[in-house]
Amino acid sequence: MIGSNLKRIEPRSGDLEAAEPREGERSEPGRGGAAGTGLAAHSAGPDPEVPAKAKRRLFTAEYKLAILAEADACLEEGAIGALLRREGLYSSHLTTWRRQREEGALRALTPKKRGRKASHNPLTEENRQLRAENVRLEQRLKQAEIILDVQKKVSSLLGIALPEIDPGESNS
Repeated sequence: MIGSNLKRIEPRSGDLEAAEPREGERSEPGRGGAAGTGLAAHSAGPDPEVPAKAKRRLFTAEYKLAILAEADACLEEGAIGALLRREGLYSSHLTTWRRQREEGALRALTPKKRGRKASHNPLTEENRQLRAENVRLEQRLKQAEIILDVQKKVSSLLGIALPEIDPGESNS
């Protein structure tokens, strides 16, 4: 137990390359103990191999059919596995695509749009607005007719003659 009495010396800011990983830390792939492999790789930034945010892949029907044709043509042992690795696919992709191909060729192979389905027609909003405007205009028309009736009654009581207006004549 010679090393048990030794204190661990924390590296200064200039000694980051020479720092050894602490207990429980993971080291870089080159575990040979070389001095330059410790924390220097972390300061270079994020790993370019890993995307910042995962994005769902969408496959076209043509791509699916091409991969299925290529997989069906594989005769050697391990050839399908090599194809899947090369394309970054899973065997479940082939299973699903084969079932879809049997069910209905291209129509079944096209990707389905995800999310809620649009349930409204764009004309529905315009129709609602026009109906509301129609109700408002009908109320104004009733109010105008009531005012005209009151004016006629007042003029007849006071004996004032109102000019006759032809119903077919416009106000403009």
